[in-house]
Amino acid sequence: MIENLSKVEYASLLYDFYGELLDENKKEIMNLYHEDNLSLAEIAEDLGQSRQGVHYTLKKAEKSLEKYEERLGLVRKYLENLRKYQQVEQIAEKYRKDDTLDEGVRQDIRVLTDMIKDLME
Repeated sequence: MIENLSKVEYASLLYDFYGELLDENKKEIMNLYHEDNLSLAEIAEDLGQSRQGVHYTLKKAEKSLEKYEERLGLVRKYLENLRKYQQVEQIAEKYRKDDTLDEGVRQDIRVLTDMIKDLME
């Protein structure tokens, strides 16, 4: 599933999971770039830094986040669980639409998929 993400999407996920582990400067630049979608030039202007300096800091921050992921694997595990949830949802949808099943069973399937969805959030 990671291979289906763009580089920017993957970096944003890494930031969501590990961003609090970065120092304040790296965190601010990552936030401005990935969350606020500012360009390197805009960030440089806002922070009074050179564009090259912002780029360097951004790359160092992304490298740090990749190292955290290598060690902890939280994003990989999250994406695996998301894929499994989507599979469960597809199966459950098939049974929710099955009029031959007892309404109680269909309700149980709704409850189970809601519980799994809550676990994913």
